[in-house]
Amino acid sequence: MLEKIREGSQGVIAKSILVLVILSFAFAGVSSYLGTSTDVPAAVVNGDEITANELEQAFQNERGRLEQQLGEMFDALAADDNYMNGIKQNVLDRLISDKLISQAAEDLGLRVSDEQIKQAILNEQAFQTDGVFDNDRYLAVLRQLGYQTTSFRNMMRVDMTRRQLLTALVGSEFVLDGEAKQLAEVQGQTRDIRYLVVDSTPFLASSTVSAEEIKAYYESNLIQFMSQEKVSLEYVELDVADLAKGIETSVDDARAFYEDNQQQYQTPEKRLAAHILFASGDDSADEAKAEAALAKLQAGEDFAAVAKSDSDDQFSAEQGGQLDWFEQGVMDPAFDSALFALSTGEYSQIVKSEFGYHIIKLLDVESGAAAPFDDVQDKIIADLQNKKAVDEFYSLQSVLADTSYEIPDTLDETAKALGVEVQSTALFSRDNAPVNLNTPALIKAAFSDDVIGSGMNSEVIELAPNHVVVIRLLQHKDAGTLPLTEVSSSIEARLLQDKANFAASEKANEYLAQLKAGTEITEVAVATKEKLARFNQDIDQAISTKAFKMAAPDAGASSFDTAALANGYAVIALDKVNDAEGIDANIVESIKQRLVPQYSEADYRSVVAALKAKAIVEYPVAE
Repeated sequence: MLEKIREGSQGVIAKSILVLVILSFAFAGVSSYLGTSTDVPAAVVNGDEITANELEQAFQNERGRLEQQLGEMFDALAADDNYMNGIKQNVLDRLISDKLISQAAEDLGLRVSDEQIKQAILNEQAFQTDGVFDNDRYLAVLRQLGYQTTSFRNMMRVDMTRRQLLTALVGSEFVLDGEAKQLAEVQGQTRDIRYLVVDSTPFLASSTVSAEEIKAYYESNLIQFMSQEKVSLEYVELDVADLAKGIETSVDDARAFYEDNQQQYQTPEKRLAAHILFASGDDSADEAKAEAALAKLQAGEDFAAVAKSDSDDQFSAEQGGQLDWFEQGVMDPAFDSALFALSTGEYSQIVKSEFGYHIIKLLDVESGAAAPFDDVQDKIIADLQNKKAVDEFYSLQSVLADTSYEIPDTLDETAKALGVEVQSTALFSRDNAPVNLNTPALIKAAFSDDVIGSGMNSEVIELAPNHVVVIRLLQHKDAGTLPLTEVSSSIEARLLQDKANFAASEKANEYLAQLKAGTEITEVAVATKEKLARFNQDIDQAISTKAFKMAAPDAGASSFDTAALANGYAVIALDKVNDAEGIDANIVESIKQRLVPQYSEADYRSVVAALKAKAIVEYPVAE
C-alpha cells in the first residue's frame, strides 16, 4: 500500500495537486499574517461592519452578567437554545443601536480629544490604587479584558463620542411641576362604586357542547394544541451514593481510623468571658472612662460591680458583665487575643475593638477534649464508605467513558462493564424531564443533534459532583399537533365554560338594565365600596380596573358598565369620583424623579427608531 502511494505521488497530476495544496496553505498563512479576515460580519450598518467577533464578545459579557445576576437559575435558562438565541439577538440589536448613534455623532461633527480620553482613564476608579492612578494596575486590567492600550483608547473614543450625543439628547429631559401634579392627582383619585357579581358556575349544569362544536373549535385553533418535542432515553448511571451503599466498613476499621486521627474529633477549648464596654462613639471620652474603670479595678473594686455601674453594654451589665462561652477565633481579633491570653479570674488591660473599648475578664475555661468513639462511630463509618466509594467511582468513570465511546451504538456492554442495569425513561419534553435527570446539562444533551441525529451514546454528563450518566436516544417525537382524541375533554370543558360565561353575561346585562332604570335588585347582593383606590386589592382586580375606566358621572347621577371576571361577570355602578388627598411637594418631586428616566428612555428609543428607519442594515449570510 505504501509503495503504491509513493508511486502515485510521482505522477504529474499528483504533483500538480500537491503544488495547489502548498499554495493554498501559503496564501492562508500570508492572509493570517496580513490580518485580513474572511469571517462573515454579524451585521453591516450603513456600510460599517459589526464583526462576528464583536458580537461574540458582547454576547459573552451579557451571558456573564446574567449568570452573576440569576445564579443557579441561569443554568436552566442557558440549556434552552431558543432563549440564548434570543439573548444573542438582543445583544446584536444593541450593537446596531450603538453603531447608529456613533454614526450620528460623527455626522454631527462631535469629537473627543486625546486629553479628554487621558483624563477619563486617570479618573477611572478601576485603574486606581488608594485613590491614585496606578499604571501597572491599568495595564493589568487591560490584559485581563483582552485589550491593547491603543485598541482600548480607540474604544473609549467611540464610546465617549457616542455619550456626548446621548447626553445631549436624553440628559436634557425634564418634567414640569404641573405634569407631575396632574399625574399624582390621577393616581391618587378614588371612586365610590356599587357592584354585583353574576357567577357562571350555576349555568354550567344547563350548558351542552356537541361533538361538532368540539371538532370545529379544534380545527380553528390548531396552534393551541401544539405538542412539544419529546424524547425518551436509555441511560447508564454512576453515582457515589449508590456505590457507598454496597461498601461495608467494620467497626474495627472505624476505630483504627479514630485512633490515628483523634485530632479531627477534638472539641475546641471554650472560655467564659465578661467585659466592661465603653462605646458612646466619642473615642477620647470612651478611652478616659475605660481608664477610670480600670483604676477602680486596680484599687480592688469588684469587676461585676464596676460593670453594672459603668458599662455601656446594659444587657451584660445586669449580669455583672458576663457574656458567653467563646471558642478561639469567634470574636473580634483584639477581643479574642486578649481573652485567650488571660488566666482564670484575671482581667485585661484596656482593649480597643471595632465595638469600642473593653476591659475583659476570664471567668472560666472548658478544656477541649476528644469526642468519645461511640459518639462519632457512625460518622467515621459513613466517611470511610464514602472515601472508598469515591475511589471506586473514579476508576469506574474511566470504564464508563471508554466503553460507551468504543461501543457507541449500545449501552449494554457499558452496563455489563460497570455491573449495573441499563435504565430508561418515558417520553418527556424539555420542561418535564424526570426528576433524577432534570439538569440543564442533561436536557441540553438529550435534545442535541449529537444524540438525536446520530443515535449514538452521549459523552459523560455530570448530573452532580460524583454523579454522572451516559445517555442514548430510545425514541424521538417531533413537535406537532396533538390529536383531537387527546384534547377533546379539555376543549369540551372550555366551551362549556364559555357558554356558562355567555349566560352569565346575559344575566348581567339584565341586572345592568334594572340598575339603569333604578329598579331594586333582590336576587343577588349588591356590594358598596367607597373611596376605592386605583390599586386596591380588596376586590377583584377586573372590577377595580373597569371602575377606573368608566366615565365620571354627573353630579347626583351614576355611570354603569359590566366587567368580565374569570368565572362570570360583574355589574358596576360608579356613583362618584373623589379628588386625590394629601398631595404635597414631596409626592410631586418623587413623581418627577420617576418620570425623568422614563422620558429619557423613550427619547433614546425614538432616536434609535428614527435612525434605523433611515439606515441600511444588512445581515450577511455565510455561503
